[in-house]
Amino acid sequence: MWERPRVTAPAVQAGGPGRVIIQQSVFSRHHRKVKILFALADVFLVTLAFLAAYEGRYWLPFERTFFLSAPVKALLLIACAIAWPLIGFWFGVYERPDSAQPRVILRDAFKQSALGVTSIILLQYSLRLDLSRGFLALLGVSSWLLLCLFRSHAGAVIGWTRRKFGATQNILIVGLGERGQKLARSLERSGAHGINLAGFLDPDGTGAEPRECQGRPVYGLDRLPTLLERQVIDEVIFAVDSDRLARLEEVFLLCDEVGVRTRLVLDFFPHVNSDVYLDRFESTPLLTFAAAPHDEITLFAKRVIDVILAGAALVLLAPLMAGVALVIRLTSPGPAIFQQVRCGLNGRRFTFYKFRSMVENAEEMKESLQHLNRKEVAFKIPDDPRLTRVGRYLRRYSIDEWPQLWNVLRGDMSLVGPRPAVPEEVEQYKRWQRRRMRMRPGLTCLWALEGRDGLDFETWMKKDMEYIDNWSLGLDWKIIMRTIPRVLSGKGAH
Repeated sequence: MWERPRVTAPAVQAGGPGRVIIQQSVFSRHHRKVKILFALADVFLVTLAFLAAYEGRYWLPFERTFFLSAPVKALLLIACAIAWPLIGFWFGVYERPDSAQPRVILRDAFKQSALGVTSIILLQYSLRLDLSRGFLALLGVSSWLLLCLFRSHAGAVIGWTRRKFGATQNILIVGLGERGQKLARSLERSGAHGINLAGFLDPDGTGAEPRECQGRPVYGLDRLPTLLERQVIDEVIFAVDSDRLARLEEVFLLCDEVGVRTRLVLDFFPHVNSDVYLDRFESTPLLTFAAAPHDEITLFAKRVIDVILAGAALVLLAPLMAGVALVIRLTSPGPAIFQQVRCGLNGRRFTFYKFRSMVENAEEMKESLQHLNRKEVAFKIPDDPRLTRVGRYLRRYSIDEWPQLWNVLRGDMSLVGPRPAVPEEVEQYKRWQRRRMRMRPGLTCLWALEGRDGLDFETWMKKDMEYIDNWSLGLDWKIIMRTIPRVLSGKGAH
């Protein structure tokens, strides 16, 4: 019943809290072309690096000279041509190829080459190929050098593609107020992107008032039909107050009739940081403000990864978990699994599982120990006296969290996300802190990497907001990879 329309976002934001996204919307189609161009360039460069490394075996002192049959050579070339661009897309290497700093170029190229060579090594072991380590090292170095050389000149390449493959976009702005002039300045700075500000339309003026604004002609709104007939106008952007929109309906219809694209500046709520996009409920269009990740495809991919990894972990850890449960039962009275109600996605409540690390009546003792609590809202006590002897080790190495893999498998939690809170804590949240529940809670999170229980509650909340605002599958993977050594070291847990 819900349908995402084929048309891209109808809004252009000229101003807002510290961000200008005019280029993202106006140049979205061109940006896709550039991303594809750079991915294809990477295919060519890694192919060149592969051939250079293979031929280099004649000139460099490798341990031994080896040869690849034509089918194996073709297979490895195809694997390289797939792996390098996929790694580039995964880590967002192609997002801003023309504005990357030298340090970023060196880092991204190294990451892409190192992971690319790692994928070839994994392929080698899976197919039982016999590749020289010197060849693999030379492939990584050659790839890194070629990628750095190409991307350091990316600006010139993108400029050439814009001149060859993109026509200049002539834009009219309806509105002479602050938002219209701010938008005009943004467009003028984007001349290199193929944007030409053709002028302004005064919604209160007539054709008898020739004048200029910021060096551009100002026309009366009644001149629009003539301008559309006599000039090349690709887009008309409305930068007016919300109370004027109803009176401009005929102008929208005129542009729609002649096929001119229209956009609307959506800064009526200047302090809203949400992403804005268009949904459709049956035949009704809905303008949506999303303050949390909303991409159904990537969220579905996150869920698939959760199910696969949690299911595999449960199978692998099952014997160990049985042993832990037995030790808990033998060393202290009470059940091996502790159950508690926690708040999940958007406040939904679920039963939360973990190995019991405290005495059986720990919840009843909580009120008498409240004076030892060092957190503002959450209840955390250093060297908690309720911990059992075994429980201290379970807590230190996060073994007590293993049963939450079942919560992940059920969909109550994710592998990565803000830690689930008890309802009593949620009731004490400040308004801005409640946004952390707009993401499915997780086993590990961003603040767990910064100090775990050693951080104050306010920092917890800020780190959760940072995670939500910057979420991606790549960020999840980085958090998981950094969590493993952190947990094994046992640092920061109480």
